[in-house]
Amino acid sequence: MNMYAMHTAAAALFALSAFASSAQDPAWVADARKVAGSVPSKLLAVLNEEMAKGGPEGAIAVCREKAPELAKAASAESGWAIRRVSLKNRNPKAVPDAWERAALEDFDRRAAGGESPATIEKAEVVVVDGKETYRYMKALPVQPLCVTCHGPADQLSPALKEKLKALYPDDKGVGYSPGQIRGAITLKKPV
Repeated sequence: MNMYAMHTAAAALFALSAFASSAQDPAWVADARKVAGSVPSKLLAVLNEEMAKGGPEGAIAVCREKAPELAKAASAESGWAIRRVSLKNRNPKAVPDAWERAALEDFDRRAAGGESPATIEKAEVVVVDGKETYRYMKALPVQPLCVTCHGPADQLSPALKEKLKALYPDDKGVGYSPGQIRGAITLKKPV
């Protein structure tokens, strides 16, 4: 068999395996997508309420306390382990693992290439500690409301800066503008 024929056969085999894999994955991917979509929308609603009541300083507690509670409740209800991660994390618990870091870096490349951050996601079956695991991530684009606390550092109010420094001394979660990728919601569960 010549090199061209081997390459063509390998490409066809790869395409078939990718098709077979995607034909098996839609149920878990659809489930992950649904779960991932529910948490940010609930968080945004609570955040809007708190911003109206107590301004940005009061709303910090929503992201600090309510977001993990929402993720924990969604995890218990869905069976997925859910959390938020970022390459420029504010919360020290939001540091991505190696798989998440690679996905976030890919999300940034894809967004820079013109893909809409609102549609960027990754789904894959990976081996974790010798066991197959479903992994899913969905990019979290910066909403206009988010720049109040995550926008350029020189545009944050002094009171907000002071509160953020007290709660997050190693804060890296500033400098964003609407539409950028702030981070991602990440889900995993055993196959």
